[in-house]
Amino acid sequence: MVPEPSRDDASSLSRHFRATLAFGLPLVGANLAGLAINVTDTVMVGWLGATQLAAIVLASQFYFLMWIIGAGMAFAVVPLASNALGAGDTTRVRRSVRMGLWILTLYSSVAMIPLWFAEDIFLALGQSPEITSLAGIYMRVAVWSLFPAMVLAGLRSFLMSLECARFILVATISGAMLNVLLNYMFIFGNFAAPEMGIAGAAVATVGANIFIAAVMAVYIIVRPNTCEFKIFNRIWRPDWELLLEILRLGWLLAEMGLFMAATIMMGWLGTIALAAHGIVMQLVAVAFMVPLGLANAATVRVGVAFGRFDGQALGRAGITAFIAAGSMSLAIAVIYIALPEFLIARFLEMGNAKSADVLNFAKPLLFIAAIFHIFDGLQAVGLGILRGMKDTRVPMYIAVFSYWLVGVPAAYLFAFVFAMGAIGVWVGITFGLVIAAVAFLHRFVRREQISLPVK
Repeated sequence: MVPEPSRDDASSLSRHFRATLAFGLPLVGANLAGLAINVTDTVMVGWLGATQLAAIVLASQFYFLMWIIGAGMAFAVVPLASNALGAGDTTRVRRSVRMGLWILTLYSSVAMIPLWFAEDIFLALGQSPEITSLAGIYMRVAVWSLFPAMVLAGLRSFLMSLECARFILVATISGAMLNVLLNYMFIFGNFAAPEMGIAGAAVATVGANIFIAAVMAVYIIVRPNTCEFKIFNRIWRPDWELLLEILRLGWLLAEMGLFMAATIMMGWLGTIALAAHGIVMQLVAVAFMVPLGLANAATVRVGVAFGRFDGQALGRAGITAFIAAGSMSLAIAVIYIALPEFLIARFLEMGNAKSADVLNFAKPLLFIAAIFHIFDGLQAVGLGILRGMKDTRVPMYIAVFSYWLVGVPAAYLFAFVFAMGAIGVWVGITFGLVIAAVAFLHRFVRREQISLPVK
């Protein structure tokens, strides 16, 4: 575990910066490895053609929307467990994790219903019948990965609160490597496996999620630093107060709803637009894992300080997280601007007739995405810090306003009223993220008035 700076050391930003990076960078790696499962599916299905690529973009965005709602509930365990650890209350840690697993189990059983009927939903939203049919084939298999993915998210949150970042990284990398192997087998029919095309990618995703969840469960049961919490003991016993607290802290719908709305609009613009959008979204998602890992670290470190009523350490942990995320997001933005063709081409089989069209369509989108990413990183860290302080009600209002009352209408206005097309969609969603990032940062600066006075 990364040692928490003492109160005597709290005045040193450099110590907090090192602590944030020591804990946050393995989480960045774990996030990247987890995302690699989805990216690998997209890349390898993209080798089949632009239509298959567009289909998996549509399907995976819808799956990710359902997943992220559950992941938000799982992530709500982190500040609760961190606060309890800071206060020395191991019983509350166990109960927080237990109620998190309850909610995730119930949620996955409900969320599988719209996923099962994804094809009908896409058709009702005006998507291409050909793309929709392929997306439905993928989803009818991928839906079975949701339950292990939710259990995995809950166990990961528990391990994150204990700062077991290195094990999370190793387990997730192992699962991502298994996913590559299974994709190679079932998409293309290698090693005597059936050639399943886009459905093979879904089979790989199911297998990888089951594997990672099982590895984490075994680790928690056998390791001395985790088994002492006995999170699986009397798992049937409820704690209604904590269950409601997790539901209150666990919203993550607003931003992912913005991205799903953008994907639907891209589908209205055609197969090439949707395929190009999907590639840029994958690149943005990869980049987002960096500030997200730092946001995860900030939630834990701020949460522990909050549980100890250590306002000075809380402020230092938050400031260093903002500095680290802003600096790394800026560096990634420069890479996107400098190497657009190289990055986009990784997702395409350039011998395919439509690949050049997708490449040319995606390049200007990636330029806008570079700007988008800076503010996306800042809002992620801002939200992570506020979660660590258990401050979620007003941030939820900010997110709904920024993404749904600004981002989505602006995307539609620029794309279809001002006839900017795909570029307009990305300009609109960037507007929403800018407002959210500024508002979350302002709320953190005003933390003494809203949550924890500095001692």
